[in-house]
Amino acid sequence: MNNSDTVLPRRTAQPSGPPPPKLPPSLAGNPSLPYPAIGTELTELRLQIPGVQGSVLGGVDGLRIAHDLPAELSPDDLAAMAAATFGLGRQVSHRLGQGEFCQSTVRNNGGYFSVYAVGSQALLSVVGTDAINVARLHLHAPPVADRLTTLLAQITTVPTR
Repeated sequence: MNNSDTVLPRRTAQPSGPPPPKLPPSLAGNPSLPYPAIGTELTELRLQIPGVQGSVLGGVDGLRIAHDLPAELSPDDLAAMAAATFGLGRQVSHRLGQGEFCQSTVRNNGGYFSVYAVGSQALLSVVGTDAINVARLHLHAPPVADRLTTLLAQITTVPTR
C-alpha cells in the first residue's frame, strides 16, 4: 500500500454562528478610575489567601490598569498573558456555545495563574505559589471581581487614543 492508496478523512468547517461581540475601548490610563479602591481590593485578595503572590487588573486588551505584585513579577506581562488567556477562553466559550468567559486557571510545576472576568472590560489575574489553596482562591476571587466590576461601572469618561 502506498501513500496514494490512503485516504484520510477531511474535517469540514462547521457553521460557528455570529462572531463574539467587539471588545470595549481600553481602560488603561483612565484618570477617572478609582485607583485607591482598586488597589485595596487587590491587596486584600493577597492578604486573605496564603500563597497569593499578587494580582493585576488589566483590560481585555492586555494593558495594565493596576497591580499588587512583588518587584520580580512584571504587571505588564501578566496583564498581557491574562488577555491571551481570555482570548483563548472566549473562543472556547464561543465555539461550545457556553456563554461568556468567566474564569481560567493554569497550573504549573511551581504555582498557578488564574484569570477572572471583571465585567466585559477587564480581567483580574492572580499569581500563586504551588502551596496556594486553589479552592479558596476560586471562592474569594469572584466576589473581588464583582466588586471591581462595580468600581469600574462608576467611570465617567474613557480617554480617546
